[in-house]
Amino acid sequence: MADAAYGLWPLVILNTILFIVFAASLFHPKTRRDWRAMGAYSAFLVALFTEMYGTPLTIYLLGSWLGSRFPLLKDTHAGGHLWNDLISWQGDPHLSPFHLASYVGIGVGFWLIAAAWKVLHEAAQHNRLATTGPYTWVRHPQYDGFLLIMIGFLLQWPTIPTVIVFPVLVVVYVRLARSEEREVAKEFGDDWAAYAAHTPAFWPRFRRPDQPHRRPTGTAARKPGARPPAARR
Repeated sequence: MADAAYGLWPLVILNTILFIVFAASLFHPKTRRDWRAMGAYSAFLVALFTEMYGTPLTIYLLGSWLGSRFPLLKDTHAGGHLWNDLISWQGDPHLSPFHLASYVGIGVGFWLIAAAWKVLHEAAQHNRLATTGPYTWVRHPQYDGFLLIMIGFLLQWPTIPTVIVFPVLVVVYVRLARSEEREVAKEFGDDWAAYAAHTPAFWPRFRRPDQPHRRPTGTAARKPGARPPAARR
């Protein structure tokens, strides 16, 4: 190794557990579907931190192919910030535009997960759909949160495995969302249809001031103490 920043397997384990536990504390997984969403996120983190602190497989593979073209591409910890090589960034890699953007993506992602859970919890207590807060803009803000965290890490530390896995995880979350929505549609009927008709699933639709967001006002009965359907993530 060119420096001592790799082969740090205890750090791989520590960072993986830290980010998984932190996300779980905000997401509060309970259902089987929740744990599948957490599992996809966790797999991404394992692949990421294995290369960030364990074995820089991506740097080895790309270095032998593109090393002469990108002199910064070497097996140092700074060399793992691959986007910086594309713009020939010479300063501190942690202050590059890509790295700063990654902080924003990761921070907003965790905020979305936490803010959405607060709305979900309140909605469960009143036996109604979650349509306020982040749910005003999208139907699945918590899934958006997970995807933003992953995008943030991809901006910070792209690797071949995570770049390949990310589109797969997007498909996984879309399928989970569709499955959840079918369940919620059966439970809430017209209220859900009205909400879904005016609220996009993942990508917010910005409205003009003269086009206020419309939300359903009805409620639906549910077994006492039941968790709100996960489709409103």
